[in-house]
Amino acid sequence: MDQRFLLALFLLVFTPTSSLFAQVGDHRNDFSIGVNGGYTMTRIGFTPKVEQQMLSTPSFGMSFRYVCEKYFSTICSVYGEVNYVSLGWQQDIKDVRDMPVINVATGVAEEYKRTMNYIQVPIFAHLGWGRESKGMQFFFQAGPQFGFFLNEKTTTNYDAASRNMTDRASAVVEQESLTVDNKFDYGIAVGAGLEYSIPRLGHFLLEGRYYYGLGNTFGNSKRDYFGRSNHNTISVKLSYLFDITLTKNN
Repeated sequence: MDQRFLLALFLLVFTPTSSLFAQVGDHRNDFSIGVNGGYTMTRIGFTPKVEQQMLSTPSFGMSFRYVCEKYFSTICSVYGEVNYVSLGWQQDIKDVRDMPVINVATGVAEEYKRTMNYIQVPIFAHLGWGRESKGMQFFFQAGPQFGFFLNEKTTTNYDAASRNMTDRASAVVEQESLTVDNKFDYGIAVGAGLEYSIPRLGHFLLEGRYYYGLGNTFGNSKRDYFGRSNHNTISVKLSYLFDITLTKNN
C-alpha cells in the first residue's frame, strides 16, 4: 500500500512538467529560491497507543520553485524545500482521574519529552489560482516528503527505575527506552495557503501543512513492541521567494 501511495504522488508531482513537454497551456520558465520558517506541532502515531500531547517545535530551511506552465487559470509549478526540523512527542502522563502522576521520589508531576532532529525534503506539485506576479494568489500543494534522521534528545524529570507505575492510567512505557531504528523517514504532505507577490521584490507565502509518515520510527517486526510508530505533524510556515529567472509577467 505504501509503494502505491508513493507512486501516485510521484506521478502527481511531475504531471505539470509532462504537460510542459506536450506544449499544453501557456509556457513558463520561472525559477525562484528563498527561505522559510515555521512552527510545527508533532506527535508519533503509536500502536499500542501512547497517551501524548502535541510537541511544539520550530523549523527553518531553503525553498525552491520552478513554474513551468499556466493551464487556463491554474499556475502549475514544482516546489521543494530543504528544512531542519525537530519531531517527536510529549507524553501526557495522567492517572485514571485525568490528573498528573506525581513521582514518589521527587514529589513533582512526571514529564517526558523526546525530540528527534531531521533534515526534511518535501517535493510538491504546486497549483495556484489568482494573480501571478502582482497581488494575491491561493495555492494548494501535495507530494512526497523524505526525512533524514540526525540526532535525538530526551527530556525527563524522573529515572526509569523510579517512575510511578502504580498511579499511571497507561502501563505502556516501552517507548521511553527505545532509540530510533529507521534513520530514513518518508510520507505524504499536503498544504494550502496564500501567496502575495510584489514586482521586483518577491513572493511571500503563508501556508498550513499536514504530514503523515508512512514509515516507522522504531522497529515494527514481530519481536518488537510497537506495530506502528509514524510521524504526524501540523505546520504553519512563512516563506519568501525571489525570482532568479522570469520569462513572463502578467
